[in-house]
Amino acid sequence: MSLADSTRVEVHADAPALATAIAGALLRRLAEAQADGGVPQIGLTGGTIADAMHHELARLSPASDVDWTRVVLWWVDERFVPATSPERNAAAARLAFIDALGVPVAHVHEMASADDASDVVAGAAAYAELVRAHGSGELEVVMFGMGADGHVASLFPGSAHLLVDDEIAVAVTDSPKPPRERISLTLPALNRSRAVWFLVSGGGKAEAVARALSGEEPEVSVAELPAVGVHGTTETVWFLDKASASHL
Repeated sequence: MSLADSTRVEVHADAPALATAIAGALLRRLAEAQADGGVPQIGLTGGTIADAMHHELARLSPASDVDWTRVVLWWVDERFVPATSPERNAAAARLAFIDALGVPVAHVHEMASADDASDVVAGAAAYAELVRAHGSGELEVVMFGMGADGHVASLFPGSAHLLVDDEIAVAVTDSPKPPRERISLTLPALNRSRAVWFLVSGGGKAEAVARALSGEEPEVSVAELPAVGVHGTTETVWFLDKASASHL
């Protein structure tokens, strides 16, 4: 296996250990950025490991040096469903840590819900405008899982959205996973991140992980495996459990 100098792999025993490790790494990164005088902006995702990590943030934060009033939150993708739907990534994150840690309302930039925008296209456009108005130009850390098919955010294999290079966010109307309508940041927007962190667990994703990290398959394209199209400007980290790393 051959990795770029800025890419590293961390393998942890199981999903709970993985969630704890990611939360600890994020708190350290945020504390360092704030010690340098910054107000770090980060990109959040949804999913089982992300939710477990968010709960660990709530548990570990009181003993950290992170001031959550000086952190700005964005999302890499979201389901275009009513605001109160439990399917929304933002709703889960609020329950897990945002409300408990006192992140200011003005620092929580959710993607539009079906209650906020007339349709998903308008919702994507509104989020792009929000990024232009309040974004820092570069995220400190962006985090997302990866599907067994190699998708990241709501950018799926073979999607025309993978070719978009002049937009911040796109409207997904044909997601192969329900719900079909979603909003997603584009690859260029995701790549404007100092650190890109993949949060992956489970044996069902082991093959995709191996393909993404293998230096022996240069023919693997972004169209086939969207995850290979995302890289941090300073680092790319794959946080794995033993099951997802089993094919490495």
